[in-house]
Amino acid sequence: MTVSRLKDIPGIGVDKMGDAADAEHNRNILRLENLDTDLRPPAEAIARTHAAIDDDDANSYLPFVGQAALREAVAARMRQSAGVRYDPHTECIVSAGGLAGVLNVLLSILEPGDEVVLTDPTYAGLINRVRLAGGTPKFARLVPGIDGWRLDLDSLAQAVGPRTRALLVMSPSMPSGFVATAREWEAIAAQCRRADAWLVYDAAMERIVFDGRPAIQPASLPEMRERTITVGSVSKEFRMIGWRVGWIVGPASIMADVRLTSLSNVVCQVGIGMPGATAALTSNDDGVARAVAEWQARRDWLLAALRDLPVIRPDGGWSLLIDTERLRLASDEASRLLLAKADVAATPMKGWGPQAGRYVRFVFANEPVARLADIRARVRVAWGV
Repeated sequence: MTVSRLKDIPGIGVDKMGDAADAEHNRNILRLENLDTDLRPPAEAIARTHAAIDDDDANSYLPFVGQAALREAVAARMRQSAGVRYDPHTECIVSAGGLAGVLNVLLSILEPGDEVVLTDPTYAGLINRVRLAGGTPKFARLVPGIDGWRLDLDSLAQAVGPRTRALLVMSPSMPSGFVATAREWEAIAAQCRRADAWLVYDAAMERIVFDGRPAIQPASLPEMRERTITVGSVSKEFRMIGWRVGWIVGPASIMADVRLTSLSNVVCQVGIGMPGATAALTSNDDGVARAVAEWQARRDWLLAALRDLPVIRPDGGWSLLIDTERLRLASDEASRLLLAKADVAATPMKGWGPQAGRYVRFVFANEPVARLADIRARVRVAWGV
């Protein structure tokens, strides 16, 4: 019998699509189903990781909160991105990937039944972690339009109530590519202040923004340093998925509890991964700008190739959504047809928010434009449109 904490957790769908594509052993399949990337990590990060394998200090549980050099690098990044100072010793913890950090934060701030406001759509893994931590997800709608995705501020206000303990926001957001504007961030901050709630900011893709949009760090907003817990990682911006290194930064008033939760959960981080992560954060050539330019070029190619289909423009991140219900196709059936008829692996968004089930996600981080060249013809074969 399934335990109660799992009864409302359907999974994320990506694992099933990835397994189905792997089982085909077909190199012609376009891998648009998961957030891998073919772009290389920073060279210095790779070199430092190789060296760490022979470094006995990297083969250690200690320090449990993460290597000091990495915590100092994270604090320096926060000074640069947010203009906010954090003590690397009391206000920063290294986590075994960003999502482990998110779960440890939620376990540290939620009582059973507390409500957490997320956007709709959003990453199913965030919704599932709210439930694992005993919280109740509430949703503020993202509205698609010719200007990409916008946050419905009335829906946001309605989602915040007496039991709201936190707002959990990702920008750029998976799976939509929503990037919050200054006005939207101020509305989010105002709701946090009104409800006396935490802002848990998933900053995994913070700098992956397109068309010159600014990367806004919410801890820099008035009265938000003491309300914001920022969770980041090297997985996306630095293309270091396999390192499993993330961080949590927040006010000392809550970080002592997050430290206790971290010690009680994953215990410590990947020792040989942290020197490479430090190198990425401190490198003079981290490759982020070049990577963002390449991902934007892939986005632009897909938007042009699929312009006659109901595609919503992402303003950042690694993926875009297609509204298959407007084509009179259920998203799971649309996904099945893509793989069976057109060698395209793409994940349906059921479980990624109340309105997300109508969409199929195309990830453009792992396939170059040359491989995407016939995407419109493939979609036509699969869907007949």
